[in-house]
Parts: sequence; structure tokens; C-alpha cells
Amino acid sequence: MPELPEVETIRRGLSLKMSGRTIVRAELRRPDLRRPFPPMLDRRLKGARVGALGRRGKYLLIELDDDGTLLLHLGMSGRIVAGDADAADAKHDHVVLALDDGTVVRFNDPRRFGLMDYMRRGEEAKHPLLAEMGPEPLGGAFDGRYLAAKLAGRLTPIKAALLDQRIVAGLGNIYVCEALYRAGLSPRRLAGTIAAMRAGRLAAAIKAVLNEAIEAGGSSLRDYVQADGELGYFQHRWAVYGKEGEPCPGCTCAEGVRRIVQSGRSSFFCAKKQR
Repeated sequence: MPELPEVETIRRGLSLKMSGRTIVRAELRRPDLRRPFPPMLDRRLKGARVGALGRRGKYLLIELDDDGTLLLHLGMSGRIVAGDADAADAKHDHVVLALDDGTVVRFNDPRRFGLMDYMRRGEEAKHPLLAEMGPEPLGGAFDGRYLAAKLAGRLTPIKAALLDQRIVAGLGNIYVCEALYRAGLSPRRLAGTIAAMRAGRLAAAIKAVLNEAIEAGGSSLRDYVQADGELGYFQHRWAVYGKEGEPCPGCTCAEGVRRIVQSGRSSFFCAKKQR
């Protein structure tokens, strides 16, 4: 599933193609993805002028000039590409938007775990999918003091706590593994033991990993591509994720990167450097 860096990269790419343009054709090729499309969504989109593109966690927010906002989530296998009108349709192009300059935006989702919803402008914070989300990790509200306060007393592993979108928005398995490695914290450590200095170190590591991943265009693992169809490149800079048995960067441990399963997800870490 695309995480914050991938969604932010897509947001930036789509903004260059969509902001200020008018949707001249909106084609919904099936009635639903993960959930049904809102009633008459194609009619709402046709003729709408696109405003700013935003992001909340792993969700894209596209402002429309009818005082509405289009909410998108890519799910496990979704991708959004903005390209030439002459590009051939792909089998799983479920939503196609044609813009007034000839650009065609295609929402492709083979597994149909993505979603698209419509809300009135200004109601984003009340939307059921967004209402309980924690702060953005790249924003000023997220720092060591906030993190220590939210983790205090929690008996769950720190890995699980960071994946909880109510604590911090947008983090997923890849970047939590990488941030914990940089912060020198084991994914098995109890969240409630991350206080003061450790929390500050972890918050800084999260911000650094995310910023570097965005700069590299995200990580292309399976389905993810940028809005122009190009791959991301941060996967070439992973320290531990997906590297079970490989040497830990700058470490002399004999075992190398370890893999364990936590709540059904793989965690990659160095048992010597992360305590």
C-alpha cells in the first residue's frame, strides 16, 4: 500500500497536471471500488474546475469549484497516472478523467481496494475516514514531546503504535521499519518506554526518512508509480526493510538484518543496533 511519501509524490505530480484545469469528461467504468461511488459522481465531476490538491495521511484531497472535495485512497494496488489522451486504456482503469488541455487522468486499481468519495468543502475533518487521524508527521504539531505523551502507558510494541493512524497519520510498514532503525529502537520495545530523549530521536528519524523518501519519489515495491508513470527510487536506500539476512549498514553483527512478524506484518531490524 502506498504510504505518505508515495501519496505526497503523487499529489505533487497531479497538482502540476490538474490544478486550474476543467474536467470535460468523467467516466466511471464500474459502480464501485472498495465501496460504492457516491451517487451521480460522474455528473458532479464533469465540468468541474480543479483547485488545490491536498493530502491527509495516505488520502488525496482534490478541491473542486462547486465547493466540493474529492477524496481518494489508492488501497493496496491503486495507481493514478496523468498522461496523454492517446495512451491506451489498461484493463483496470476504473476511473478516467479527461481535462480541457488533453490530459487524461486514470485511476487504475487491479484489486479494487482503493476508494473515491465526495464531500462538501470544509467538512474534511468530519469525514469518517479522516476524523480520528493523528497529526501529520511532517507538521509542527508532531515532535518528541507530542510522541512521548501519546505513547505514555501504552503496552503495545512501538511498531504497532506508530502504525496506528490515530497517533500519527500516514506511516506504514516500510517507513516505520526504517525510522526505528535510524532511531536505534527495536520494533519489539514497548511503546510506553519511549519517552523524552528516545521520543525526540524517533520523531526526528521519522521526519528525516519521510523527507528523503519524498525527495526520491517514494518507494516502488510492486504497483506504485508516480503521477507521470515513473518509478520511485527510495527502495534503493532502504537500510533494513526487505533485507532479511543481509549485512546491517555500518554494523558488525554476525546475524545481519532480522525479520519477525508482528500483527501479521514483517518487521525488519538489527538486534544489535536497535534496543
